[in-house]
Amino acid sequence: MNRAQFLAGVSPPLDNTLADLLLVEYLSLEKRYVLRDWEPATLDAGQFCEIAARCVYHIDSGKLSPAKGVDECLSYIEDETNKNSHFFPSRKDALQLCRAIRLTYKFRSSRGAVHIDPNYSANEMDARLVVETVRWILCELVRIFWTGDPSAAAKVVREIVTHRLPAVFREGSVPVVQHPDLEADSEVVLLLYDAGSTGMSLTQLKRSIPRHRTTVERAARLLAAKRLTTAAPNGNLILTDRGRALVERELQGALLI
Repeated sequence: MNRAQFLAGVSPPLDNTLADLLLVEYLSLEKRYVLRDWEPATLDAGQFCEIAARCVYHIDSGKLSPAKGVDECLSYIEDETNKNSHFFPSRKDALQLCRAIRLTYKFRSSRGAVHIDPNYSANEMDARLVVETVRWILCELVRIFWTGDPSAAAKVVREIVTHRLPAVFREGSVPVVQHPDLEADSEVVLLLYDAGSTGMSLTQLKRSIPRHRTTVERAARLLAAKRLTTAAPNGNLILTDRGRALVERELQGALLI
């Protein structure tokens, strides 16, 4: 699912510019988080929340306001005095999104992540809370506003919650693991971990791993025998839960560049 396909699926009804900015901020946040760069991951969520609040406000009020602040947007939606008109498809969903956005936005400030605080040090637990909440917000917006095939929406949500690995270089024609000293089976599972629910075919794996084809085939057979991989509906290889656990437990050092 590339950027253009994502935007085509949610815009309209979401404003195209806001949806594009939302995706850009999300991808930036995820990249810093996976690199274990906790402070930027925590700080970047503020911009994501600003854009998300404007997206929800736009749908709920019918007014597009690219500069409106988070509190102003959310206060309109929450409407404690019951004086505003609301067009969001589900009032309950709108209020839940408001709570998640407020939680993330206010948490950063209360932790001292926004302003310099001698008593605050960015850490993994704070960054994890922020990132997981941001993922939920984006998944909810996809769930509510996806206009195409529902199965495609489900795929987008699965990809959002799948970590992209800095160790996998993706700018070329094929993804490549950047660590030169890994065994073939480790390269296979790292590539499949990065590929998520789409997976990769054996042919694609052979192109991505600079080894003799029989070495890659043997590694793939061994992983399947250990029930670390299985076949996806599209015929590609994907990791099982055991396979993903192995990556996160035993290859954690290889996830980064």
